[in-house]
Amino acid sequence: MLNVLFLCTGNSCRSIMAEGLLNHFGQGRLRAFSAGSHPTGHVNPMSLVTLKAHGINTDGYRSKSWNELGTQHMNAVITVCDSAAGETCPVFFGAPVKAHWSVSDPAHFQGSETETQAEFDRVFGILERRIRAMVELPDNMDRVTFTTKLRQIGTL
Repeated sequence: MLNVLFLCTGNSCRSIMAEGLLNHFGQGRLRAFSAGSHPTGHVNPMSLVTLKAHGINTDGYRSKSWNELGTQHMNAVITVCDSAAGETCPVFFGAPVKAHWSVSDPAHFQGSETETQAEFDRVFGILERRIRAMVELPDNMDRVTFTTKLRQIGTL
């Protein structure tokens, strides 16, 4: 089982959706976590609505600091926002590979409720494509290949 941490600044939208997606599609092979450098302390309700609408379990998700996961072994750390990518991450047990998957923050979108839901669905779709590609990776990759593949997936 590979442990993957999705990092964002607030840990309320993108990283939460990525965690839900990977736990859904990676069952038995990949286990996802999410955290933030400056967590908001709450999960954006529209993130949970979006996950539920796509059949993804939302039980137990909460906005938390990356410091809570410092002793958890991670095989990969993936930043999903540009702010978090530029920050100095704490040292995680296991010397995980690192990749950046830039995704716009739907929490900052301004529009009607319908337009906002469409933006959350758009971001969800980007993350879903990337997560599905990640789940398709073979189990026996060396560290360099795994890093390269994760970074390539971030451009999908």
